[in-house]
Order: sequence, then C-alpha cells, then structure tokens
Amino acid sequence: MQPLNIAIVHPNLGIGGAERLVVDTALALQNRGHRVHIYTLHHDAAHSFSETRDGTLDVRVVSSWFPSSVFGRMRILCTTLQVQSLARHVAADHTQYDVVFVDIVSAAIPLLKYAQAHILFYCHFPDLLLAPHETRLQRVYRAPFDLLERMTTGEADRVVVNSRFTQETFRRVFPTLPLPRVVHP
Repeated sequence: MQPLNIAIVHPNLGIGGAERLVVDTALALQNRGHRVHIYTLHHDAAHSFSETRDGTLDVRVVSSWFPSSVFGRMRILCTTLQVQSLARHVAADHTQYDVVFVDIVSAAIPLLKYAQAHILFYCHFPDLLLAPHETRLQRVYRAPFDLLERMTTGEADRVVVNSRFTQETFRRVFPTLPLPRVVHP
C-alpha cells in the first residue's frame, strides 16, 4: 500500500482520553509508513503526552483569534468558531491530504471537505446529549448547535465510534445516518 498523507484535527492536545486516542492513532498510522500531521488550537508542552513534544509526532499549532469563552459563557459558540477556523487552515494548507481524521466537533467537517480528502469522524459521544437542556434558555441557546451537529456529522465519509453502546446511542440520535462502525482504541 502506498503511504498516505493524513491530517488529524483535534482542538486541544492536552492529557486526556481523547488526546491519548489521537496520539495512539497517529503513532499507529506513522508506524505503518503513513505521513501524519496533527493540527490543534492548543498544545501546552508542560501538559501533554511526550510523543507530541519530543518530535515523534508532527504537531502543528494553529492560532485562532476566537476566545474559548466570553466571560465564562458561550463556550459551544466559541469552540465551534475556533474549530471551524482550524478546519479552514487545514483545508487551505498546501499539503494534499488523502484522509482527514477529526473528532470532538463535527462542525469542522464541511470546511474540511475543501481539503478534497476522505473525512473520518470519530464520534466519542453525541455532544447534544452531553449538554444541559433543562431551562428554556439552555434549550434556545443549544438548538442551533444541536442542529449543526445533526447536519454536519453526516457530512463525514465515514463515522466510527468506540463501543456498541455509543453505536446504539448514535443510531437513536441520528436515525437517518448510516450506522457507524465500532473501532476499539
């Protein structure tokens, strides 16, 4: 098999389960001879996995002028704008990618399509189920982002999840989309 150019898009490359998945995925792909670039908005060398700071992995930090919140509020709006900014950067990069792996925020997917690569979306869990919807204000605030998630998740060429439980949850939340494949990290 010919080596592929692969971009991984992950908003914040710190230390956590999603970050470990990204690092292990990048390492596994690299060990198979593929060229991998990780794009992120934030990478703190003091709070990250060693492979992301010792040169083992090619980490590209892209700055965004969007804040992470506005006075501690509007986090999903700010995150969406930040990730879309990151996606625009990847799509405009002169590297021709064969595959773009994206997780966390599906709102990046339509912009990543401009990279003319296959888009793989790793759905940890539908975000719209994680956010509070108890008050009317929360429901009104979340409505456009929940709709955006429903619309953009299906834009990926392939969606994968980490368990049968998440697969079943995905099926209930996105009944019109193809059932995602379960891959175990």
